[in-house]
Amino acid sequence: MEDVLQVYQLPYDPTHPVVCMDEASKQLIGEVAIPVPAAPRRAARIDYEYERKGTCNMFMMCEPLRGWRHVRVTERRTRRDWAECIKELVDVHYPAVEKIRLVLDNLNTHDGASLYETFPPAEARRLLDRLEVHPTPKHGSWLDMAETKLSILHRQCLNRRIDEADEVRREVGPWETDRNGRECRIHWTFTLAAARVKLKKLYPSIKD
Repeated sequence: MEDVLQVYQLPYDPTHPVVCMDEASKQLIGEVAIPVPAAPRRAARIDYEYERKGTCNMFMMCEPLRGWRHVRVTERRTRRDWAECIKELVDVHYPAVEKIRLVLDNLNTHDGASLYETFPPAEARRLLDRLEVHPTPKHGSWLDMAETKLSILHRQCLNRRIDEADEVRREVGPWETDRNGRECRIHWTFTLAAARVKLKKLYPSIKD
């Protein structure tokens, strides 16, 4: 936990940006009956019945200090999907930086093995050498600021029935452009000092 909090307290360094990454599944739900739009003196009518149409996955990448974020929508959540997301992060969004300080949670696909299963060894090694990984602790995924970004995305953009991944992509694009244009940031106040007070019970008890 303290490792992640210490990274968040580092001053902004464009050669070593702090980037947070997280992912979330979006259930795709279709309508069984056609919704009736609102009209004068009549509220919109949406049938409670729905049809499940699978899921898609959303990878959130964000640089909190710069107010930048990018969402990659995929059909599945596999090691290959995560590895291709890392390659996009390194080669497309941060091709010129020395190293990316990457904060991410402890999902089973978030490791170097995913890169080696997807790319040739030399390419996997090249990508890993561009990363300085800082995983959140077990049960501590809330420390990953990308999780907060995903929550905002859901509330502002996806909090309704959507039946296909392409529509999710069409909705996410303008949201991402707008938020990046306004450089919306997270005001993070949970510091090392605060953690040692508020989470004192989690620290080992050392007796003199």
